[in-house]
Amino acid sequence: MELTKSLKLELLGFFLLNVFVLSMAKTTVRPINWVLNETTYTRLCSSKKILTVNGLFPGPTLYVRKGDRLAVNVQNQGKYNVTIHWHGVKQPGNPWSDGPEYITQCPIKPGANFTYEILFSTEEGTLWWHAHSDWSRATVHGPIVVYPEIGTSYPFPKPDAEFSIVLASWFKGDVMQIIESALIGGGETNKSDALTINGQPGDLYNCSKSGTFQILVNYGKSYLLRVINSIMNEEVFFSVAQHNFTVVGMDGAYIKPIGTNYIFITPGQTMDILMTANKSPSYYYMAARAYVAVVYDNTTTTAIVKYIGNYTPPSTPAFPSNLPNYTDINAVTNFTKLIKALANGDYPINVPQKVDTQLFITISVGSIPCPNDSCDGPNGSRLAASLNNVSFQTPAVDLLQAYYRQIGGIYTTDFPSVPPYFFNFTADEMPDNVLIPSTGTKVKVLEFNSNVEIVFQGTNVLSAAENHPMHLHGFSFYHVGSGFGNFDNNTDPKGYNLKDPPEINTVGVPKNGWAAVRFKADNPGVWFMHCHLERHSSWGMDMAFIVKNGTTRKTSIRRPPRYLNPC
Repeated sequence: MELTKSLKLELLGFFLLNVFVLSMAKTTVRPINWVLNETTYTRLCSSKKILTVNGLFPGPTLYVRKGDRLAVNVQNQGKYNVTIHWHGVKQPGNPWSDGPEYITQCPIKPGANFTYEILFSTEEGTLWWHAHSDWSRATVHGPIVVYPEIGTSYPFPKPDAEFSIVLASWFKGDVMQIIESALIGGGETNKSDALTINGQPGDLYNCSKSGTFQILVNYGKSYLLRVINSIMNEEVFFSVAQHNFTVVGMDGAYIKPIGTNYIFITPGQTMDILMTANKSPSYYYMAARAYVAVVYDNTTTTAIVKYIGNYTPPSTPAFPSNLPNYTDINAVTNFTKLIKALANGDYPINVPQKVDTQLFITISVGSIPCPNDSCDGPNGSRLAASLNNVSFQTPAVDLLQAYYRQIGGIYTTDFPSVPPYFFNFTADEMPDNVLIPSTGTKVKVLEFNSNVEIVFQGTNVLSAAENHPMHLHGFSFYHVGSGFGNFDNNTDPKGYNLKDPPEINTVGVPKNGWAAVRFKADNPGVWFMHCHLERHSSWGMDMAFIVKNGTTRKTSIRRPPRYLNPC
């Protein structure tokens, strides 16, 4: 196969970029300028304007080394309020630049700007950034690549090249209008019209074949695929036809290598995958499809792995026959149970062995009655998601300012450590008193350096059980256990993995099951926790932690930046 001039230039650009990144020394602060604006894109036979960073979908990749610091100035020239979150970056002592709207900052309004100072610490591998205001993250997102420090390398053979693979959603309509209409009416949101790989739906959708994303590989070479699930509401299976994977990293930390021919990845998660191009030179599909949910996009997105060389291209690329089906819960369980931290001398972990603060948090989608049954939810009600039966209400002033400046009346500190009712959380039939959540802006206060355990318990309220990707800002936590059914506090902790649990920032809570995580509350500030299914977060499946200051300036929240956007 002959290389076109454009493909040669693309490969040359990739090579030069890697030479630059791999040779750059750690800097004090590296300034970057981003402009958010409306850009016209054509997908699925129609064109529309979408909000982008620097005109790109997906947005630009941030390349850093472990421990770097960046200053990203975001100018909002779009028509909606926006904020940016640096997903998986712990930001030690610096919640001011974490990004969730009305949690750690007021939004960047159209015509305004804000400079984020991004502090990298222990993260290494693949992370990502995205808008954290309404549903603007559908098109405002991109990779963060964190290379090892100068003088160190990967804990695996260095790949010959790498590719970021960003999985996302495409809506024919205006995503902001979609969620606004759904919240006004109180009913279910529209599902996406396509899934995408690096901004393209792929060959299986109308009017999409010419734009299908492609990667070029040489026979015998190894490649690092940095896979990011930025999809709005779907967990997905991902595979490349006839090729095997070795998964070596997840959520900015290394794991024990996993040999597999597919992965399961939830919204919010990232995975680092080694793949060797060792098949007959040809075209091969990489593909992603959703795992079943209450409402989900049941289409399949594809890209093409093309071998470089002289051969007759196939009429149709080979499709991954091993890609699990939508309902294959065993494929989910069989993959996720293999994930364990690398946990060696070069990459140690520190799992809390004893716990100071325990939380048992139920995850539910319920509903709130509307006058005259006038809403679009079940029986004329309004859908409302909750944690421990509290549906989060977004405040008028961001929580961080309210906490730091001691502004009263914005939040309360009574987020419950246990749900108000205990029942058979995963039963087919539910008691009436668990269907309607309370509402409020409630936070949980944690002592500095306390060891925290959270058990997330999925529920079948409204027969709406599904896998929930729970994401915590400001921390990575250790996923020490999970299972199906109701958590048993007497027996289930005996099966915890306290030796080498994966250190992640987003955990998939099994459908009608539970997941347990532990972390040390050593990062002072206000930190958001929420479901990364965007519809659930929009309905209130959120809460926040306040981690108190330590006894020194180094263990306290940093002073706020000189300029904060007004509410």
